[in-house]
Amino acid sequence: MSKGTAKSGTRSRRKPPKQLKGQVRRVDGGENATVQLTLPIKELLAGVSGAIESLAGEAGLLIMKSLIDEEVEQLAGQRSKHDQGDKAVRWGAEESYVLLGGKKVPMRRPRVRERQGSELPLERFRLFQRPALMEGSVAKEVICGVSMRDYERAVDGLCDGYGIQRSSVSRHWKAVSAARLAEFLERPLRELDLVAVLIDGIEFHEQLLVVAMGIDSQGKKEILGLWQGATENSEVCRGLLDDLVRRGVDSQKKLLFVLDGSKALQKAVRQVFGKDSLIQRCQVHKARNILEHLPPSHHRSIRMRLRAAWGMKSYEEAKSELVRLVRHLKDLNPSAARSLEEGLEETLTLHQLDVPDALRRSLKTTNPIESCFSATRKYCRNVKRWRKGDMAMRWAGTMLLEAQKRFRRLKGHRAMPKLLLGLGRSIESQKALA
Repeated sequence: MSKGTAKSGTRSRRKPPKQLKGQVRRVDGGENATVQLTLPIKELLAGVSGAIESLAGEAGLLIMKSLIDEEVEQLAGQRSKHDQGDKAVRWGAEESYVLLGGKKVPMRRPRVRERQGSELPLERFRLFQRPALMEGSVAKEVICGVSMRDYERAVDGLCDGYGIQRSSVSRHWKAVSAARLAEFLERPLRELDLVAVLIDGIEFHEQLLVVAMGIDSQGKKEILGLWQGATENSEVCRGLLDDLVRRGVDSQKKLLFVLDGSKALQKAVRQVFGKDSLIQRCQVHKARNILEHLPPSHHRSIRMRLRAAWGMKSYEEAKSELVRLVRHLKDLNPSAARSLEEGLEETLTLHQLDVPDALRRSLKTTNPIESCFSATRKYCRNVKRWRKGDMAMRWAGTMLLEAQKRFRRLKGHRAMPKLLLGLGRSIESQKALA
């Protein structure tokens, strides 16, 4: 066998990539520093797995160390140069960590003491340990759909670290979601030029959440508030509306309220915003309530007649068609007829305000709230166990804020000036009656 021939049954082994090394060199003794890395060029060009990630992680750690060493020099002077003018001296180091890449990475923390006193804190080291770094990483991953169990795999690869187990990630998520919920519930609303407010009760993981969405004069949507209750009663709704007023919504301003048909909501709106508040009953909820009294064989025809009536341009024509439908329903099912009669006028409030059809289609229902909650449920799909009531509030509030970033302006928003004119005419007619 020739020397150049490999022995039978053996495999050639690839040499492991050389460990990346680096050093920090001060350029001018001031704020500027240069980070120098010793790179294994062959391994990098060959695309060795993990080489680039290791390089990025080590560069980040070297930059942190450079900033920390600079602070130590400002306090204790340069190493091996004893100067009695320095107010502090080096006092060894201890094992600690910094936060990088969504995990805790070990790093030795230099210790500095006053010449005749106690140990001095290192502000930059404290900044690299602040919880907001970890919480921000956790929030980003969770919102993107990474579960607590998979977080470790999602952030693995940049550098070796710890503190990324499920329980640790859960604690960080709880902290950041609680902070975002508190910020969400305390936002001032005084600067919003509101024209309409949509309110609906949503069942969210065995909790009832009453949600208010505002529409401004430009057609922009904004989640105004969130309130939790066992049922959609007037006290829960009143609590939400009182909170909106406390944060700056003008209770004297004429607004259009789009409600899901709950009597508790109507009562609360009139208590807080006045007996003459304009209420548009959600036509989708109303149609659903009517059809619940009828056998499936009649659903299609009745639904078509309701759509045709509500789709008419003038208030008089729409009301006349609904009255004819009431007479027809009395022969089919008196309960369905009574359901249509109850609140019939409130289903035509937008017709009375002479709102154009394009905008009327958007404001005739509370479906925009349902839509943003469908996105919220998608973000929460990885949650397997819902333990406490505050958990539902934290997740809902945080995810609603995330969904709000993707809101588009209301369809038909160009007709918002006509809605404002209709609200103005309503104010004038009420003054004339008074």
